[in-house]
Amino acid sequence: MKRLHRRIQSPAALFAFEAAARHLSFTAAAGELNVSQPAVSLSIKKLEQALGTMLFERRHRTIHLTDAGERFYADVSFGLMHILNSAESVARRMPEDHVSISCSTAFAHYWMLPRLATFRRDNTDIEIRLQTTDKDIDIVEEPLSFAVRLGSGDWPGFTSFWLGPEKIYPVCSPAYLEKAGRPRSDADILGHELIHLEEPYRPRAGWRDWFGAQGIDYVDHGGGLRFNDYALVIQAAIAGEGVAYGWDHIVENVIKQGLLVRLGSGVYDVGQGHYVIWPENQPPGPKAERVLAWLRTQAKTGDR
Repeated sequence: MKRLHRRIQSPAALFAFEAAARHLSFTAAAGELNVSQPAVSLSIKKLEQALGTMLFERRHRTIHLTDAGERFYADVSFGLMHILNSAESVARRMPEDHVSISCSTAFAHYWMLPRLATFRRDNTDIEIRLQTTDKDIDIVEEPLSFAVRLGSGDWPGFTSFWLGPEKIYPVCSPAYLEKAGRPRSDADILGHELIHLEEPYRPRAGWRDWFGAQGIDYVDHGGGLRFNDYALVIQAAIAGEGVAYGWDHIVENVIKQGLLVRLGSGVYDVGQGHYVIWPENQPPGPKAERVLAWLRTQAKTGDR
């Protein structure tokens, strides 16, 4: 390692080189590393001096890797990724002080919370932290134990298991039903106050999809209540503000409680499901494994 230290006196130089080579920009590398652009330039200049060769061709406002730089970048990026994977693997084996789960606000409130009381009663030594977000965050960067995602089950680099399907049908509160009357058919729902979700980050099915699945033409004229969080959609429906499209995994317990009523007979199957996912190179610790085992018992195996 003494020879390596003579060639590369600071690990920061390797980080600067890797970022600059990946972005082909000293400025972008500086922004990523939270240092100044001159600091990146100086680190790479010292690295080139130590190696005795040019790693970049400097042109007017652009840089390009030399042949030596291309070879060095391939090895450096591979080596740093190997170190990262090893560091995260070691960190995952350290004692767990909690199990963290990333999911949407609606999933946390209407799916997780009604089920957590029983789990916590039987597992008093496990602290669960729910991290709700308005977009699907990188659970490796955070880092988190695992996340709940909507998809087809294909997440390269991740292990997953299926929780349940994504099916949609109209719902409203008993108070709204008493005020507005029950729709006589699926098409009759067009004449009711519709509550919409306009989520900016996650693509989600909506009224057009549900009506289309029933063979009904639907044009969104921009009216009705609109929210960017599905938890608010359900709260508005419970408050009697109109008819919402109910995602089955979210509204099934609310319907059982009598807070919402299902309307019509039509269902729209999105063709995707909800999955629990975690990085395949970072196996869950003992406590996280117990949470995963519990989540598996909650999966709607009969509906797959």
